[in-house]
Amino acid sequence: MASTGQDAATDREIVISRVIDAPRELVFEAFTDVRHLSRWWGPEGFTTSTRAFEFRVGGEWDFVMRGPDGTDYQEWISWTEIAPPERIALLHGESRGDPNAFESVLTFEPDGPATRIVMRTVFPTKELRDEAVEKYHAVEGGRQTLGKLAAYVAEVIRNGG
Repeated sequence: MASTGQDAATDREIVISRVIDAPRELVFEAFTDVRHLSRWWGPEGFTTSTRAFEFRVGGEWDFVMRGPDGTDYQEWISWTEIAPPERIALLHGESRGDPNAFESVLTFEPDGPATRIVMRTVFPTKELRDEAVEKYHAVEGGRQTLGKLAAYVAEVIRNGG
């Protein structure tokens, strides 16, 4: 089998997916509005404080995540592609121009009445991917984040949207 560019990235990527029991328009919307994002973004025990937010291609989300131990993590996201309600691509680092920023593509696929979200993250190097997994527990953190998203959209549905 011939190698493709996608295959070459496998040692630099993390892929996390989850089926969320909500229509994909709602799951997608949870990513588009800061009032939603601040309610569920980040692993368990983390809170998110937004400094600036503009959801558009080229727009930025400048925020701080506070860990359960009180540590603040400066975060920055810029959206590179937005295709409602199917796909969002973004660049994520500590700040604009971060040489270690990584790319993430989120896809939202209908799965019956539910939505399968797939979060594919590609790091600049294998070493940065390994550090994210080992030091920052990126896989477990990503799973927890999608778990918080699932709980949040379930609450939105229960409360009538």
